[in-house]
Amino acid sequence: MMSKLAVVFGGSGFLGRHVVRELCRKGWRVRIAVRRAHQALDLRVEGDVGQVQLMQCNIRSEASITAAMHNADLVVNLVGILFETGKQKFDELHAKCAGDIARIATDNGVKKLVHVSALGASEQSISDYARSKAKGEKLVRQAFADAVILRPSVLFGPGDGLFERFAAMAVLLPVLPVPGARCKMQPVYVGDVAQAVIRSVEMPQAAGKTFELGGQQVLSLRQIVAMTVSMIDRKRMIISLPKLPAEIFGFVGDVLGAVPFVTPPITSDQVRLLATDNVVADDAAGFSDLELPVQETIEAIVPAYLSRFRRYGEFHEKHPA
Repeated sequence: MMSKLAVVFGGSGFLGRHVVRELCRKGWRVRIAVRRAHQALDLRVEGDVGQVQLMQCNIRSEASITAAMHNADLVVNLVGILFETGKQKFDELHAKCAGDIARIATDNGVKKLVHVSALGASEQSISDYARSKAKGEKLVRQAFADAVILRPSVLFGPGDGLFERFAAMAVLLPVLPVPGARCKMQPVYVGDVAQAVIRSVEMPQAAGKTFELGGQQVLSLRQIVAMTVSMIDRKRMIISLPKLPAEIFGFVGDVLGAVPFVTPPITSDQVRLLATDNVVADDAAGFSDLELPVQETIEAIVPAYLSRFRRYGEFHEKHPA
């Protein structure tokens, strides 16, 4: 009989869906605390009948957070946004709300907390996003000393905002402008990060530690775009944008992001974020410390879900070199 209860905040997101699936496989009862429960109905089939519960939760409300945590053994916080819009602000969601979740978890006797931050989180960063992530980590540590903090690099997998975004652009545009083209990244498979969440819960020695999670390859953003174009077999010109044009591109994205239901291609803050490499530090604890030494490669995962961007789908034959 299942008895352990995990509460996942942000469980309907890209990473959240994989985390929910892994928790179900491990026999946890899962309560998914989300802003719009009707948009996550498909997650109920990830487990057995009654194993997954959806609960509407406003993480700006301490009463709502407390209700979501009722009888929880584990709390996983995956709440995050990539750009600000309306009432969705970095400092509130990544910092204040993260601290509230950790403090309320302590007050309610929750045994374990996993907080997913982001690689590059730093209070000295020129990016509002990265600074807010660092503030959130600090507040979580103050409220829940044994919390596990995970810092993944940019995620890839079906439905991602990395390879799929550039593939969609390549279908429409003959020229691909790339701000921050030299920025180095260490893309990591979303399923591997979900497994890291589970392992950090299962390993007592992980308590109170921070883990940086990156994939097997370190690539510049330009290399990622070139790899994407090659995988969908489309010939496109890739232009590395200098600082000023990149800033203008980001400003245009800010304007588009202010329009309801519009996802900007990039924002000014993301342009600033690309000024710093996003790779795992040499002395950081990572996958190997969680006894997960082998990660999926880009070549093994990405071509399958990018096939729909080829001219004739998966049956398209790649041109000989």
